Amino acid sequence: MVEHGYNAIHAFEIGLDRSSDTVILERARREKRVIITADLDYPQLLAYSHTEGPGLILFRGGNYSEADALYYLRKVLASISPEVLCKSIVVIEKNRIRFRSLPL
Repeated sequence: MVEHGYNAIHAFEIGLDRSSDTVILERARREKRVIITADLDYPQLLAYSHTEGPGLILFRGGNYSEADALYYLRKVLASISPEVLCKSIVVIEKNRIRFRSLPL
């Protein structure tokens, strides 16, 4: 989301597409990145780790069209500062957006 000042990369682009969730979390933590996913394992791993990051944006509640996903993502990025987002879990559902600070 370059228009919001973020440098987004896909796990595939950096050779992590077949890596475990914990490896991806550690890399994101080191690089101070925010993970965007629909994988429910990530919030559980963050809860067990008791760490302040990396930040997580989790899409829940079914399939999202590309337009819908971008709409909700832009909404989150416009309303939460990067400093807060990198230490938070944001859960996007079609009828609401929830926010929790880390650690859980």
